[in-house]
Amino acid sequence: MKRLTLTTLLAALALTACTTQPAEQPLSQQMVEAHGLGDFYCNRHYQTQLSETGWDYVSGLVAGAVLKTWVLYPEQQAYYDAVKAFADFSLNEDGTFIKTLKGGNALRPSNIDDLAAGNIYFALYREELRKGNTTDAERYRAAATMIRNKLKYDHSRIPEGMPGAGGFYHKAVYPNQMWLDGLYMGSPVYAMWQAAFGAENEAENLESWNDIAHQFKTIHQYTYDAEKQLNYHAWSAEPENADSFWARREEPFKGCSPEFWARGMGWYFAALVDVLEVMPKEHADYAAMVAIYNEVAAGLARWQDKESGVWYQLLQYGADVTADGIGDTVQGQVYNVGTQPNYLEASASCIFTYAYLKGLRLGLLDEATYAPIAEKAYQGILDTFITEQEGKMAIVQTCASAGLGPAKNLSRTGTINYYLAGKDVGITQNEGKAVGTFILASLEYEMRKM
Repeated sequence: MKRLTLTTLLAALALTACTTQPAEQPLSQQMVEAHGLGDFYCNRHYQTQLSETGWDYVSGLVAGAVLKTWVLYPEQQAYYDAVKAFADFSLNEDGTFIKTLKGGNALRPSNIDDLAAGNIYFALYREELRKGNTTDAERYRAAATMIRNKLKYDHSRIPEGMPGAGGFYHKAVYPNQMWLDGLYMGSPVYAMWQAAFGAENEAENLESWNDIAHQFKTIHQYTYDAEKQLNYHAWSAEPENADSFWARREEPFKGCSPEFWARGMGWYFAALVDVLEVMPKEHADYAAMVAIYNEVAAGLARWQDKESGVWYQLLQYGADVTADGIGDTVQGQVYNVGTQPNYLEASASCIFTYAYLKGLRLGLLDEATYAPIAEKAYQGILDTFITEQEGKMAIVQTCASAGLGPAKNLSRTGTINYYLAGKDVGITQNEGKAVGTFILASLEYEMRKM
């Protein structure tokens, strides 16, 4: 495996005074050109070109990372053009309909995963407006508004009278459930819309920021384990429901899933810092949001692998924990049989590093405490997950996917066996969830060193 040291990265960013030789390309750009513009996987579906990839939270993550690379390095116009092409590929002429590859509606009813890619519309809107292309600018604003309104007004919520009332369902097929993943899929696009356009209606803007903060306060209340300093992957307000068969039935942590899954916490950690970046500091819940973010930061620091600097798939265990070889018995059927070990996982390690570095940049974290953690983590990513394949950068050792239920999929139990041996979990490489988060982490590191 090719070692990419921090010294190498600094050299890539150094000015080329006293020489006519160009500096080595920054690692963010290397990953964009290796896998960000194409040649990546979305939940095991291979994508040849970003510009012709269908609407999806994974492709949206990659597109967003490519777009942020252009923001930092605006001379890379091809990056912007690829993201604009990706946006235009799925969007109709007036910005009121996002289509699937087969022409259907890409925004399914109360499916929070379908909303996350909308984050790209804000930078596209600003750039097209700057260029005087008001037609496309208004089209992107209309699409962002449609997504925000779909979440705010149409998305199913836990009803009054139940714990967590007002919390967004993760999906319609998971009634009365909130997952850590969902905070990343819905809250940042909601917050970015409020920051961009919310001031046009002061009363509604305040209510919307209250709503955004409520999502975080709710899920943190029910999933945070103060002893372990970690959040359980998901929580059900109705653990007796058949679709919540994985949930604990008794206190403590009634309704929670059994384990602490790394990427779930990564989505949550990133959602917090992305929302805090644009949230009004004078809002009554701003301090509470910062406190939650710092609790998550402290917990993840505790469970960082001291040798490698990165994190395991199941956060509270090391490599000595394995699937038990027996599997999980649910309703008389056995699932998740295997002996696979816990492993250092790329996408979570990248997104944790991004969220630490961004928090340091925004002044949300203590420099002396967290800078060494973030620096060690970034070097650990380079040492552990970044290699060279066929002459270009590659990223390996990524969990393909993971979820919980519903009742029609009893294999997704949320146990150690599931996260290590589940049929849909698996370990893959050049997955968009690792490609995108590595680019984001690299950009933050590069900004820090500029």
